[in-house]
Amino acid sequence: MNTKKSWKVPGWKRRLCTLGRFILRLLFRVEVRGMEHYRAAGERVLILPNHVSLLDPALVALFLPDPPLFTVNLFVARTWGWVRPFLALMRTWPVDPTNPFSIKSLIAELKGGGRCVVFPEGRISTTGSLMKVYDGAAMLADKTGAALLPLRIEGAQFSKASYLTGKFPLRWFPKITLTFLPPSAVQVPREARGRKRRELTRIFLSGLMREAAYRVMDHRKTLFQALLEARDLYGRKRVVAMDAARKTADYVQLTAASLLLGKLFVPKTEKGESVGVLLPGGIATVALTLGLSRFSRVSAMLNYTAGAKNILACATAARVKTVVTSRRFVAAGKFEKLVEALREGGLEIVWLEDFADFGMAAKIAAWLCARFMPASAAAGDPDAPALTLFTSGSEGMPKGVVLSHANIIANRNQLISSIDFNPSDVVMNAMPMFHVFGCVVGTLMPLLTGIKTLYYPTPLHYRLIPLAAYDIDATVVFGTDTFLYGYARSAHPYDFYRVRYAFAGAEKLRGRTLQLWGEKFGIRVIEGYGTTETSILSANTALLFRAGTVGRLMPGIEWRAESVPGIDEGGRFFVKGANVMLGCLKADKPGALQSPEDGWYDTGDIIHVDECGFLTIKGRAKRFAKIGGEMISLTALEEEVERLWPGVGHAVMAVQDERKGEQLVLLTEKQDAARDELSAHMKGLGYVEVSIPKKILTVPKLPLLGSGKTDYLAAAELAETAVFSGATRSC
Repeated sequence: MNTKKSWKVPGWKRRLCTLGRFILRLLFRVEVRGMEHYRAAGERVLILPNHVSLLDPALVALFLPDPPLFTVNLFVARTWGWVRPFLALMRTWPVDPTNPFSIKSLIAELKGGGRCVVFPEGRISTTGSLMKVYDGAAMLADKTGAALLPLRIEGAQFSKASYLTGKFPLRWFPKITLTFLPPSAVQVPREARGRKRRELTRIFLSGLMREAAYRVMDHRKTLFQALLEARDLYGRKRVVAMDAARKTADYVQLTAASLLLGKLFVPKTEKGESVGVLLPGGIATVALTLGLSRFSRVSAMLNYTAGAKNILACATAARVKTVVTSRRFVAAGKFEKLVEALREGGLEIVWLEDFADFGMAAKIAAWLCARFMPASAAAGDPDAPALTLFTSGSEGMPKGVVLSHANIIANRNQLISSIDFNPSDVVMNAMPMFHVFGCVVGTLMPLLTGIKTLYYPTPLHYRLIPLAAYDIDATVVFGTDTFLYGYARSAHPYDFYRVRYAFAGAEKLRGRTLQLWGEKFGIRVIEGYGTTETSILSANTALLFRAGTVGRLMPGIEWRAESVPGIDEGGRFFVKGANVMLGCLKADKPGALQSPEDGWYDTGDIIHVDECGFLTIKGRAKRFAKIGGEMISLTALEEEVERLWPGVGHAVMAVQDERKGEQLVLLTEKQDAARDELSAHMKGLGYVEVSIPKKILTVPKLPLLGSGKTDYLAAAELAETAVFSGATRSC
């Protein structure tokens, strides 16, 4: 079988192919992009399309300039008799997946040159996202030495020829695009052999396909434009928002509410001005945030658990003059003194309840715009600020992090190209919107992906949240380790019966949480990693998972690790990508945006990246102590203490010491914690005496931030006070 370009297509086949192209262009408005990459790939090429519908082979065969060789699963060809007439129009190579010799013969054929089409997934997607990559495709890519040319098929997943009935809104004739991405070569260490080499090649191919999925998505748009595009794609009447009282909103209702609320601030504020939002998660908060962005105002999401001093510092940094809140929320949370302190600090307080009656004419106008406004009418500067979030302040004063429209949408695109979220999901999100995990991941990502989400106002209702998840048939749950552990302890074993993904972020996922969710619900909690400045950077997924890590980086992110003296494994982690913030704001320089140098953001974390690209967090650079000349990870020590005394909180702090520079103090909720027991446990693991905390301070409860993270600033103050007052127990 000849695979060279010299292969001649019979005239009758050419005429049939011309007719087929005409029909597909007429029905699906097929557009081919990236032909420069196709031409640059060379003479020996593996073309790697994603597989989302029955139309895919015909699309690839008819719209490629040269007739390629198609690999065909022998069992599929036999089972689906109706496929055989179409196979006669193509150049095919039947492959028996159970017979390695059929793959080897194809490898020998391809080494002679030519272009071959291989669907790495081997089957049509039933999730709408990338499915697993088969070893046969990885072996072909590795053994032939061919250029790898990703081909992304978009739009066919929304056709009646897909397998996504009930998951996506399907249409008869959606627009279809075929996009060639830049060619690549297999990047696997030469020394890798056998099974390890196949694993590395398979992971590389999965990453290549995931990168292709992200690259064809457009993040150069505004949030409101993306909202209108989601309305048109998933349906105007699709319910996407729900609050704790089970009040719901579809795309039209949410868009209309956004326009009504946003327009109220046009006469009160200027374009680009930050407006403080002091509200829990809910439909009104989401609508307000989107409405402000529609009229070029920036929502500054204030952390109502941070205290008046920190909130005023945040407001100063972002030049916030007006704060929007709710009388009902203030009364329920007993925040009257906080609001009064903000007013005394010079901030104008605006109450949502004062805007309850907008007038019939305004409501009708907003409804008409929400239903009929084209997405192009909401176009604007994607690099303009859209949100200001504030860091937790766990290691110092909070700073404002300014995220653009493009930053947020790029991270949404990274997430859905890596994880098989789809509109049939139901999200349970109790994470607050002042936290990047709750705002970008738990709120905006589902909203722009057609996914119904319950916005629960507080993550602290450990008994009620599992009941709510059961009531709405939640399939996705977001939370921190602390919150997920609390839910699991309080929940009935059947409360999370529909959950397929439980995602943990914002703090280290502990073994006790993994064990409890696994034993009680049969659910594997998946850990991710991100920062306020970058949103989500990495996550384990069902496809690519490695225990003990925080997964592989999202597509579209560059990274480097700079060595740190005294740390042998890992380095200080820097990242660059479309999701990285515009810059940060600090109270000592109000309104002055401090952008990352050359786009590279220093995470401040010490991270090790293994040969498969999985990230392991060794600790914060600030959470390493130098004791007796040795660099010691305080995070690693906390993990070992957790193994010794599970079920309670622990924090290891470094306190100044006149003789050794620093000394280690363990803060623990275990009231009978004994230093001798701790020392024996640590020495049994190979720790030297110098790296074991010398003093123990028992506390009723570790100080926590509103996000559930340990408040290390407050913990440090407790440790220092206890050491200098002699309140700790030592050896």
